[in-house]
Amino acid sequence: MSDTAASSDLMDRIYRRQRHLYDSTRKYYLLGRDRLIERLSPPAGGRVLEIGCGTARNLVSVARRYPEAPLFGIDISSEMLISARQTVAREGLASRIRLAQADATRFDPDLLFGVPSFSRIFISYSLSMIPEWRAALGQALAWLPPGGELHIVDFGGQEELPRWFRHGLRRWLAQFHVDPRDGLEAELAARAGHAGALRTFERPHRGYAQYVVFRCA
Repeated sequence: MSDTAASSDLMDRIYRRQRHLYDSTRKYYLLGRDRLIERLSPPAGGRVLEIGCGTARNLVSVARRYPEAPLFGIDISSEMLISARQTVAREGLASRIRLAQADATRFDPDLLFGVPSFSRIFISYSLSMIPEWRAALGQALAWLPPGGELHIVDFGGQEELPRWFRHGLRRWLAQFHVDPRDGLEAELAARAGHAGALRTFERPHRGYAQYVVFRCA
């Protein structure tokens, strides 16, 4: 079995049942998602891609906030995409939101959607579930034109929170194959210069989360 197939099978096993309760439960601890959406600010008509789109909850919110933006989503889990397509259809957004199954570390938007690039790409609490997360960053940056932006929100280092909370949270997250990317800031800083600029790196909620904006050169 290929790495992509193995990852897809794992995510399907995790979310086969969880997808039905995902949005109602995650809203309590996936902090910062709506703030990311508010700060996307794509140019008029600019294409927006979500990597790891899950149930399409975020894409629906983006569609409402930016009615001129063509929207796209990819996820490696076919189970999550079932929920995503149901959500998009229910909200009457099938003409604006296009979805496809794909591996975040190796995808081609031209093959998936017939488009060459995106003005904005965002990753919301998915990078921590991608084993080859550095490869996923490289893929995202590869499909952004000059001036395009990558926005990321995910679990942070919890450095300002009590040690008992930090250790307990990480043990709990590990049960769902979630691993906070403590090296994210350093990785993007290393890519700055030739690839673009790390414009924003914030640690809201006392480090519970981390929020990134990287603008391509």
